[in-house]
Formats: sequence, structure tokens, C-alpha cells
Amino acid sequence: MTLRPRLRAALTAAMKSRDAAAVAALRSALAAIDNAEAVDPAQGPAPAPAGGPVAKSVAGVGAAEVPRRELTAEEEAAIVAGEAAERRAAATEYERLGRTEDAARLRSEADLLDTFLEAP
Repeated sequence: MTLRPRLRAALTAAMKSRDAAAVAALRSALAAIDNAEAVDPAQGPAPAPAGGPVAKSVAGVGAAEVPRRELTAEEEAAIVAGEAAERRAAATEYERLGRTEDAARLRSEADLLDTFLEAP
């Protein structure tokens, strides 16, 4: 099973067990992967000339549809690793500010994300 289905399955389990920290970390990682698949607007279809029914629009049903990017397993893993690294950096900053509970929560979220990078 690839990374995204494992994250989704873990999210379902975390929601059922009401583990708020795990739910937050998993939702954030899944959202980051989804955002990375977004299409560059420059790659979309060219707008119709200004003489059409709506200026600078694309005519026809589905004409504006563009497939999302397909990420490789390595790209998905890099995104999740980046999410974990961001949490660790924020935890360090929270420690510096004396917010030890928030820092501990972020570190546990980062550790959770790291477990998905280690497992096949």
C-alpha cells in the first residue's frame, strides 16, 4: 500500500479513537499532498477569443478540465517529511517561548508522520 492510502486509513482510525493530535497531523499531511497535485494555471486550456459568449472563457462542457499532477511515491514521502520537519521547527520555537505543551504536541505529531516514512 502506498503512502496516501496508509495516511487515510490512519486518519479514519484516529478519528474513531478521537486522537486530536493524530487527526491534525494526518489531515495536514494529506492536504499538503493534495495541494502539491494542483495544476499550474499556465498549463490550463487557452481562453476563447473575446467574441465568445463570455469573454476569455473556455467554451464547452468539460473544456476547462485539466488532470491533476500525479506524484511519485518519493515526492509524497518528501512532502510528509517536510510536514514533520515543519512541526519540529515550530516545536523548537515553542520551546524557546516556554510553550512546552504545544512543543510536545508538535513533536508527537512529527513522530507520528515519521512512522509512515519508515514503514513500507
